[in-house]
Amino acid sequence: MDGDTFKLLTKDSTTLKVRLANIDCPEKKQAFSAKAKQFVSDAVFSKQVTVQVLKKDRYRRLIANVFYGDSIHLNHQLVQNGLAWHYVKYSKDTILQSLEDQARGDKIGLWQDPNAIAPWEWRDNKKKAYQLKKQKKEEKTN
Repeated sequence: MDGDTFKLLTKDSTTLKVRLANIDCPEKKQAFSAKAKQFVSDAVFSKQVTVQVLKKDRYRRLIANVFYGDSIHLNHQLVQNGLAWHYVKYSKDTILQSLEDQARGDKIGLWQDPNAIAPWEWRDNKKKAYQLKKQKKEEKTN
């Protein structure tokens, strides 16, 4: 679906939505979004994975840590490769923070852009722009 959310087909052919815990990948219109999505696809498509479910969110997605291959931690790999932010608001994972700091320092992936905008800030800016546009439209009609 995107870098931090994918659909999982279980052995009994049930489809589940999985949201990777403690990270946030670029939104679809942000730089490196397609690379994050491709990274996840390459890592898990048609492969067996282990999903460590932490909880369900308000959209009924499974919030989880995902492991593939020989116990490779997908959430960590995305941050290490500069394809996701450590979502500090929802996480206390010190490993993720050190992986982000390392990727940032090495200018890997999205950290090549010194002005990279975190997805939560990007979403907030889009929401504010929409509200402002709506407000101006309402003022014109009044």
